[in-house]
Amino acid sequence: MDVSKLNEKEKAVYDALAKVIDPELGVSLVDLGLIYEIDVDDQGVCKINWTLTTMGCPIIDVLTGSIYEAAMSIDGIKKCETKLVYYPQWTPDKMSREARMLLGIHL
Repeated sequence: MDVSKLNEKEKAVYDALAKVIDPELGVSLVDLGLIYEIDVDDQGVCKINWTLTTMGCPIIDVLTGSIYEAAMSIDGIKKCETKLVYYPQWTPDKMSREARMLLGIHL
């Protein structure tokens, strides 16, 4: 995701999502590269496309709820729609350098 193209509200949502930690890996969803798209319209509707590191992840509901709560914590966000997507497929190269180092992944 190109953070430089986000507007002020979208950036605020992004920053809130950066604090959402994957409970299995101990790394934020943003650093894992799981957040693919954030869109906030003029009516305060936030749409977030995100993915998982593996299909069938047992904590989908936990992550969905955490993403929703993070977005709704931003002033001006009136509604949040999360969409779990599988394209493009997630790979470790989507992770931040810090996340790769923390998890011991060398690309």
